[in-house]
Amino acid sequence: MKAPLGVILAGGLARRMGGGDKGMLMLGGQSLLSRVIERLEPQVAGLAINANGDAGRFAEYGLPVVADSIEGFAGPLAGVLAGLDWAAEQGADHIVTAAADTPFFPADLVPRLQLAAETEGVPIALAATPHPKRGMLRQPTFGLWPVALRDDLRAALTDGVRKIVQWTDSQGAALAPFAVQGFDPFFNVNTPEDMTRAEELLTGEKA
Repeated sequence: MKAPLGVILAGGLARRMGGGDKGMLMLGGQSLLSRVIERLEPQVAGLAINANGDAGRFAEYGLPVVADSIEGFAGPLAGVLAGLDWAAEQGADHIVTAAADTPFFPADLVPRLQLAAETEGVPIALAATPHPKRGMLRQPTFGLWPVALRDDLRAALTDGVRKIVQWTDSQGAALAPFAVQGFDPFFNVNTPEDMTRAEELLTGEKA
């Protein structure tokens, strides 16, 4: 499998943070979005941001910005579709998605997603981490997605499907497990308290 394109999902409304772009929040003097770009860009053949509204607010990153084609802030599954449509225009076969509010995700995300899909012979792979009470917890915004399924995804969204795993379960999806060493590497910033925790984790990484 050749290197996929990367799509950063930044189209959320950030209600628990009071609105705005969570990716623009600063962590250790660097935006969350910038940290996600640094982690994903070396793993993919090209990169785009999925976001809605004025694309000019992301100009400093020098990346294409692709908006949802499904109206009404339909959630991350609509962002996946926007990324797949963009990838089709580039002649790519697959994309890997990452959330803009998750600054510590693994630096080997892409090869492990590819390996999981190839090993199980299924079209989609999702990252997963162990949870002490809930077992293996899927991280559905971190996935490997084939461009060939974009029309099926479009039809599902048109029919009202919004939950990522509802659609991936219908297609066949492998899990790529990642270890939790001290904290979940897919820890994401949803609230001001989460940002405080992210600052503590960043300090620990540098220690």
